[in-house]
Amino acid sequence: MLKAGIVGLPNVGKSTLFNALTRSRKAEAANYPFCTIDPNIGIVTVPDERLVPLQKIAKTSVVIPAAVEFVDIAGLVKGASAGEGLGNKFLTHIREVDALVQVIRCFEDADIHHVAGGVDPVRDIETITTELVLADLDSVTRRLDRVAKDAKRGDKVALAEQAVLQKLQPHLDSGKPALTLELTPEEKALSRLFWLLTDKPTLFACNVKEADLATADTNPHVQKVREYVKQHMACEAVVISAQIESDLIDLSAAEAGEFLKELGVEESGVGALIRATYHLLGLRTYFTAGEKEVRAWTIHNGDTAPKAAGVIHTDFERGFIKAETVAYADLMECGSVAAAREKGLYRMEGKEYVVKDGDVLLFKFNV
Repeated sequence: MLKAGIVGLPNVGKSTLFNALTRSRKAEAANYPFCTIDPNIGIVTVPDERLVPLQKIAKTSVVIPAAVEFVDIAGLVKGASAGEGLGNKFLTHIREVDALVQVIRCFEDADIHHVAGGVDPVRDIETITTELVLADLDSVTRRLDRVAKDAKRGDKVALAEQAVLQKLQPHLDSGKPALTLELTPEEKALSRLFWLLTDKPTLFACNVKEADLATADTNPHVQKVREYVKQHMACEAVVISAQIESDLIDLSAAEAGEFLKELGVEESGVGALIRATYHLLGLRTYFTAGEKEVRAWTIHNGDTAPKAAGVIHTDFERGFIKAETVAYADLMECGSVAAAREKGLYRMEGKEYVVKDGDVLLFKFNV
């Protein structure tokens, strides 16, 4: 399972958010730096409004949603790339995840200590970016030294690596993250082998106070983050209130809905964050629906039908014959598989078919 790491400066709400995501109290949330040392790990279900309508059509009581793994990583401080704070441990834990959710404090509160002495979300982003860029620059410089000898004697792999590294080095040296460097698809594939911290897909979570959630779009801190990450990081930002989400943990779905309604918001920010992270990881969902269960299966964007079948069982991929397929929207419009068949919307797809997000599939296989 792919992992998303929750990162940020100390005391910005990372552990509170992790607890909300996992609906648990696993991570200690305290008003002092480094209350998280070893990372907390949790499996989080992906909210998907398509499951209930599918359940009604399939007439089943069992619904199994997709899931994604989140990791709560210790807070980073200035100088982490040189080992300050929990720097080395922090960077190692970031290297082990596939995408990053960077929590940015976008609220004022004199009772909650800020490690830099005051709230400035753009400065906080730049602090973390600088530390990750410096760590990457060190990695790239050392790798260049290692491939130099092989490149000099004409080794093709070493020459290709060297060419990409020589593009990355000045880009990182100028303070820019690796993910903003324009590379060809072939160069991108090579750069992924370097496991650079700033090459990981990144999403920014603007953490606001409870009273500001309904009006977050006018929050000046949120506006600054959105503008900055779009211009400098080629990334998106979502809004959450970690404290509200944490308070919802102990409420039933109905109570939580009523609580959010009183705050003037329709949906939990965590739901939007989970879905955004799921897509950030390059993950997509297809469904199987029958009397036994309705289930969301996780695949990678671009996976073919046999690959999707293999998620259920390797035998399905090995003996794949065909996939009976109907798009979710078409199934909802028709109201049943039989009606979708009558309208010609229920198709047979072969080995080359690229599964679309929301496809409802039934596999035929022989082993």
